[in-house]
Amino acid sequence: MVAVGRDQRAGATREVLLDAAERLFAEQGVHAVANRHISQAAGQGNNAAVAYHFGTKADLVRAVASRHAESIERRRLLMLDSIGVSMDLRDWVACAVRPVTEHVQSLGAPSWYGRFIAQATVDPALRALVSEAFMAASPSMGLLQEGLNRCVLDLPVVVREERGAMTRHLVTHMVAERDRALAGRVLTPRASWREAADGLIDVIVALWRAPVSVSG
Repeated sequence: MVAVGRDQRAGATREVLLDAAERLFAEQGVHAVANRHISQAAGQGNNAAVAYHFGTKADLVRAVASRHAESIERRRLLMLDSIGVSMDLRDWVACAVRPVTEHVQSLGAPSWYGRFIAQATVDPALRALVSEAFMAASPSMGLLQEGLNRCVLDLPVVVREERGAMTRHLVTHMVAERDRALAGRVLTPRASWREAADGLIDVIVALWRAPVSVSG
């Protein structure tokens, strides 16, 4: 029983530290936040609490990303199952957008996930950590990419890769922008996360259907 109580306290401390880290990373950027800032924000008297529970800052960033991955993955798998082998590009784009917007909506406001991901993905090394965390929990991403590619087989591979990167940037930064606006009680162009997702899907579908310029 003593061990169980100790484990529960450790788990609760980890969650408090993750909450504080996510908020500070979102507001200030990952590199601007020291472990002691996170410990203080989490109400921990021991400045070594972050290192004790997570190890390095890279491990902490990975942990913050991982705790959101399961919810997003579950939502995406349900959507993929519902569209089957659809050849409608919009179906596949929706699978890239809605699991993220629905997850952020479920967090309530204020939330920091969108801004955290935007901050983390600006840095190539941190982006690799976040991608690693999501790929570890996200077999759906491969299925999503395959389905989307089937709808745009006329596009050269290099263009598909480029537009895939553009899609990730649009989802990441538009979600972060709305996340920030809601936290600051700023009026947004769309009244709800669902409507925001609709607009984002419209733009991303147009992006994939845009003509390809031929250089030379």
